[in-house]
Amino acid sequence: MGLVRQLYQRLPSRKKLDEISQYHRISPRLAFLRRRIRLKGSSTVTMPLGVILLFPITVLLLIFFLFLRHPDSPGRKLMPSGSPPSVRKISEKYDRVFATGCLEPQADAPRENAVIVVLARNKELPGVLSSMRYMERHFNRWFKYPYVFLNDGVFNATFKESVRNYTNSTVEFGQIDPSHWGFPEWADPEEAQEAIAKQGDAAIMYGGMASYHHMCRFYSGFFYKHELLAKYEWYWRLEPDIKFFCDMTYDPFVHMKRNNKTYGFTIAVKELRETVPNLFRYSSAYKRNNNITSQGLWEMFAEPKPAKKEEEKQPGENLPEDVLKLEPGRGKIPEVDPTAMEGEDYNMCHFWSNFEIARLDFFRSKAYEDFFQMLDKSGGFWSERWGDAPVHSIAAGVLLGPGDIHYFRDVGYRHTTIQHCPANAPAKQLPRIKWIEPYITDEKKAKEDDEYWENWDSEKENGVGCRCKCDTDIVDIEGKKGSCLSEWVKVAGGWASP
Repeated sequence: MGLVRQLYQRLPSRKKLDEISQYHRISPRLAFLRRRIRLKGSSTVTMPLGVILLFPITVLLLIFFLFLRHPDSPGRKLMPSGSPPSVRKISEKYDRVFATGCLEPQADAPRENAVIVVLARNKELPGVLSSMRYMERHFNRWFKYPYVFLNDGVFNATFKESVRNYTNSTVEFGQIDPSHWGFPEWADPEEAQEAIAKQGDAAIMYGGMASYHHMCRFYSGFFYKHELLAKYEWYWRLEPDIKFFCDMTYDPFVHMKRNNKTYGFTIAVKELRETVPNLFRYSSAYKRNNNITSQGLWEMFAEPKPAKKEEEKQPGENLPEDVLKLEPGRGKIPEVDPTAMEGEDYNMCHFWSNFEIARLDFFRSKAYEDFFQMLDKSGGFWSERWGDAPVHSIAAGVLLGPGDIHYFRDVGYRHTTIQHCPANAPAKQLPRIKWIEPYITDEKKAKEDDEYWENWDSEKENGVGCRCKCDTDIVDIEGKKGSCLSEWVKVAGGWASP
């Protein structure tokens, strides 16, 4: 009985029921929402008007919510967010983007004494023409810088005619001096060939190709000495089969000179350790022997060698010395790290030199020439597979500072399966003028190719690109393990945004 009495006391009284009814009574202004509407003209099923209106309102609110939540939504930029932007901003202590977004190309402005350099062979013509199409569309149709093509052989008439048909710029063709391509006179050809063959047997990438060794040595110490480049101050290296994704509507050579820059890159990656086992040791020795103090860039490529932990005492450590001498291996010379030098080791980072814009007088300087000659005399260009990218990069680390380097973050670029493509700058895009490539004979294809670039990628906070349309079949190098962007950011002043 006690339980029944308790339940009865908890029930609302008549007075309370009237109060609840009064609270839930709809305002006269909203009473129309209770009006029941037939779902069909002859149907007996009815529903309140408020319920019928609730469904489309809910759908509209859901669509609006999803629109704001989408990362590419312009409305998202108007709302505060607790998460950092997808594109991080880099400190401008030593370097900054030359132009954020698009500019009106100054086609009639003064030019720098610069050239676009291409090393190629006749069989690479399709890849050369493909690269030229990207170069002309995204940059050189406005600025018309000359091209110089170099070959260790002779360019045939087909190659020359095809290249000239793909640009309105001046084009020159040159053959590489035999003394600049191959092994030096003092090297033993048989020993060099044997070393290259061993690299091939060890499956070192390109290590078994003599021509690749010759190319790396040429780009490391001879390309800037070619007679066709003697009259130029700046160069832009262009490789076959590359892609550009963004319009460059400013003159990079003018901005490099204006900002007192020496070397420019767009991708920094790690090298394969087996290709350069002794390069860092020779470079570090050059730096030490010439009493060169780092200007702040060396630290991008050198990392402190971690100190070894003290070995735990082995059983019998307290035995008499005469007994310990009988232990096998006791007193042997400690093992030497084959890559480290003076407490530092090479972290394998380098500027990917298949895209580089640089001052030729840096390579022509006595300091760089001495550095190259030291490396060349070591025999590492054939006994190992030293690439021109780590050679250029470590030389910059020895001789230059972070302020001498420019990161072309706004340049969308792809070579093989490595790509860097920036986001487009918010509110900095300009309408694109149609450009039908004059050298494409198929008018329909030329029009379709132009229309492809009409719908560029969306803008993002901290984006810097101009009308970029990136390949989506691969992840940008910055999202992969082999990227050295963080090493560059560290010496360039750090991140400026979360």
